Parts: sequence; structure tokens; C-alpha cells
Amino acid sequence: MRILFVGDEASLPAELSEFIADLGEEWHTTTVVDGHAAMAAVAASSLDAVIVSPYLPDMDATTLLGQIRTLRPETIRVALIDAQQGNRPPPARLIGIAHRFLPLPLAPEVLLEALSSLEELRELLDSPRLRDAIGRIEKLPSPPHLYMSLTRALERDDDADSNEVAKLVAADPAIAAKVLQLSNSAFFSSGRTISDLRTAVTRLGLSTLRDLVLASEVFSASTLSAAERNALQQRALLASRLAARLLPASSAELGSTAALLADIGLLLPGVRNERTEPAAAGTDDGRPGHAEAGAYLLGLWGLPMPIVEAVGFHLQPQRSNTRSFWVTGAVHVALALVNGEAVDEDYLQRANVLHKLPEWREHANALMGLSPADA
Repeated sequence: MRILFVGDEASLPAELSEFIADLGEEWHTTTVVDGHAAMAAVAASSLDAVIVSPYLPDMDATTLLGQIRTLRPETIRVALIDAQQGNRPPPARLIGIAHRFLPLPLAPEVLLEALSSLEELRELLDSPRLRDAIGRIEKLPSPPHLYMSLTRALERDDDADSNEVAKLVAADPAIAAKVLQLSNSAFFSSGRTISDLRTAVTRLGLSTLRDLVLASEVFSASTLSAAERNALQQRALLASRLAARLLPASSAELGSTAALLADIGLLLPGVRNERTEPAAAGTDDGRPGHAEAGAYLLGLWGLPMPIVEAVGFHLQPQRSNTRSFWVTGAVHVALALVNGEAVDEDYLQRANVLHKLPEWREHANALMGLSPADA
């Protein structure tokens, strides 16, 4: 694996390069001190990963990573975050450009975990099977009754409150994904990534939103029955609310949106429902699983990588190889509890949050209107 470190000795100590070199001959590291030198290195040869310090003398990390994304979109982009920022989330623009955020000072084992998991995610999103399955799909279907509800609300009041419109949009994972896709497009985004629906609705404007909804292929063929689609929406809404409660306020919107979209792959033709049709060992019928299919679609649309990763790994959170409990973990727990499935307790134990599971179950039961006896 070829890795480029960008930053000075204070951010990227020499022992990190030595640690990577000790992993074997297939691991190679190069260090440069500024953004211009980094772009020259990226232009000269393909790299597997670029790790960027928040303190560069000639440009900020967001600008550099954005240029690298344009020139080498296949390169894994890692942004270092100063631990003195506390629990504050990274800037919104950086969330959409970097694949992973690592704390300073950077421990070698943390770096290795991140690179390993991002390599796995890149392989997931680069799958030819996914390209074949998803590349033919241009629009996601939307349930007629929710489509009509949103359309009536917009036609009734051109000055409708964005909070109320966002609630209607959130009731339909397909429309929610399209709204986020459009609001994060180059035409509307101005370089600032949006991950919550209320801001997306505000950015697009109600007139554009109406056009988006009216242009949707509401009555297109679906792989799910009307009852299955309604049930999917209800579970997505419950999981979205629950995931937001499992995370600190700074990450609640990311968790809520990721949980809302976690099962969006079930709306796509030619995918396998991984809950009802788990992959058998040694067999492959050619259909992608719905989690990876949904993640691939959202990745193509340019949604923030924490959401893409959470959707792709929410059924198997241990694949994320991260120690901390963040968006992927919250989405896993929320979907499992809402669907009445087993929670991966080994993963929660590794993330040091297993003791919180009983409390989370109570939250889930309360959202679903279950008494302790019913639960």
C-alpha cells in the first residue's frame, strides 16, 4: 500500500513512517511538508492513501483533499483532527471530502486500523458487481401516498415551514436520498456538504423541491409490495429517531440520516435482502447485498462518507475495524433493535459501550410503543 503523509514533524512523527515500513515490503510511505508538494506527488503516481495534517503552510486540508479527490478519486483521503477541538465535529466541507478522520497525536495502531478498514470500503464501492447492478438505475421509486402528501403540502403553501417539509421528506427514504443527492450536487452545494434534511430543503428551495418530487417516477415498478414498502418506511423512521439518540448532539444528524437510508438498497432491483437471504459460505448468485448496494448508490451520489460507510456496514459493524462507537455503530444498533434482530454484542464490547445496551433497548421500546412486558 502506497501512503503519502502531508505535514511537518509535529503532526506526523517519523516513527509513523517507520511503523508502516515495518509492516512489510508491500507498504511504502512518502512524506511532504506542504500542499503543493503533495499535489506534485499525487500527479506523478497513483497512491493508495493520503494522510493530511490540519496545519499546512500553503493551503488548508479541505482544499488539498478536494484537489486530490478531483485528480485521484480512487485515493483514500484521511484528515487529521486536532484533539484540542474536543467533541466538535469536523467542518461540514471536510466531512464530505475525507474518508476518515483520525485524532492528533496519531497512534500507529489507530492509523493501521483506519487504513485497513478504508481499503475494505474502497473495495466494496469499486465492485464490478455493484457497478453492473446500480449503474442502470436512474431513479428510486417513491410510495404514491407519501408523494401525494408532500406534493399537496407544497402546493397548499408556497411558504411552508422547512421543518414541516423536512418531516414529510424524512417519511420516505427514497425522496430523502434524492433531496440529499441534489442538495449536495455541484450546482447547489458551493462546496459545503449537507447531511440533514432541513438544511437540504432550505438550500434547494420549495419550488425546486416540488419539481424534484413531481419528476420522480412514483409509479415505477418496485421489488417490494406496497405493504413491504410501508413497513420499510416505518422502520426507517423509527431507526432514524433512535440512532440520533445514541450519539452526541454533534453527530446526531449524521446518525439520523444514515439510519433513515440504511435499507434504501431494498428499493433497488436485482439486490439480495441480506436479512432474509444471508449469503451462504462459498456461494455467490451474482446479486449484491442490499447494504452494499445502498452504500454504493449513496457513494455515487456524493453523500458524506460517514453515511456511506454506516449504510454499507450497518449489518456487520465489526467490518469497520474502528474502536470508537460512532455513526456505523449507532445505525447498527438502531436497525437491529427496531427490526427485532440480534445486536452484535462482541462489537459493542470492543467499542466499550455494551453496558449502554439495556438503556438503548428501553429507548427503542418507548419509540415503538412497547411496554416492558411486551418487550
